[in-house]
Parts: sequence; C-alpha cells; structure tokens
Amino acid sequence: MELKANNISFSYNKKKEILKDFSISLKSNQIIGLMGDSGSGKSTLCKIMAGYISNYSGEVTIDGSKIPNKDFYPVQLIFQHPEKTMNPKWKMEKILNESWTPTQDLKDTFGLKDSWLSRWPSELSGGELQRFSILRAINPKTKFVIADEISTMLDAVTQVQIWEALINHCKANNIGILAVSHDPELLDVICDDILYFNEINNL
Repeated sequence: MELKANNISFSYNKKKEILKDFSISLKSNQIIGLMGDSGSGKSTLCKIMAGYISNYSGEVTIDGSKIPNKDFYPVQLIFQHPEKTMNPKWKMEKILNESWTPTQDLKDTFGLKDSWLSRWPSELSGGELQRFSILRAINPKTKFVIADEISTMLDAVTQVQIWEALINHCKANNIGILAVSHDPELLDVICDDILYFNEINNL
C-alpha cells in the first residue's frame, strides 16, 4: 500500500504560497523522515495529507485512489501539542473511546495507566496526553500515521518509550509512518530514509 501526495500547492492568502507542486510518497512498510525549517509549511502538508485541509490543488491518494473523507480517515495525524486536540469537557476514557477501545495489552505497551481514564485532560502531563493521542491514532482502520514533532516537548526517556512502542506497533500492523522532526539524530535512528522539505518544495 502506498500513500502519495502529488503536486500539492496551497496558500493561506494570495500573497504567500506555502506549498508549490510538492510531492511525497510513503509505503506501508516504511518510516520516512521529513526535516525542514520552522514555518516552512511542514505542518500544513501534514494537515493536507491527513484530511484536515481540503482547499488545496493536487491530490492525496492511497494506491492511486483518492481518499474518501468520511467515517474514518485512514491517514491519522498525531500533533505536537496533544492538549490542543482534546475536548477539555470530556474525561480521558471518552476521549480515547471516541476513536476506538484499545486492548489492555496495548494500553500497557504505551504506558497508559487505568487511573488516567477517569481524569480530565488538564490533570495529565504532556507525555501522558501524547500516549492517548497515539493510541487514538492507531485505530485498526489506520493505514498510515503522520507524526508531527510528537516528542519535541517530552523528556528523553519518554521520547524513547513512545517512539519504540509506536514503531513496533506500526511494523507489526503494516502501518507506514511519516516522521516530521527538527531532530536529525532521532530521524537517523528511526527512519529508513530522510527527506528535506526545502529541497522538495518548489517555491
């Protein structure tokens, strides 16, 4: 299975184009790294590929077919700041189960404690919330994961735990990962190949 973004162009206003004829592809058995300057448009690309932005030119496909943006979108985006993606009026069990209900083994693998399920998002740390975000993203219907700076705000031990669990799960379930990061050492360790955003974007 292959995810492709073909000739993607996008601008927030007519004066500044963020993406121009940008193309990238990712296979199910790959972990591809994407590096680039802050503000270059990487997060915008991630949102386009994950179906959050629709008013762009070009196309995003899986195995050559456009992705229907209904029911469950098979390209899941994990954001850098999980607290911004969660309803503060919901407790964590409802937030998690909105996507699906993971097995206890999987919750244990990602270090998610049962006691957290009855808490509000504001009662958990960034690392704890990110574990929920990742579990939400690896729904059984997920085919590709886009990880946008998912460990930047976390301590070194938590980074290792989260990435190890995510990579092992995705490899076991044939889920491709696009890892967006400013950390070349991290990408060198986890990725099959590293692409440089500014070399691909035709601005």
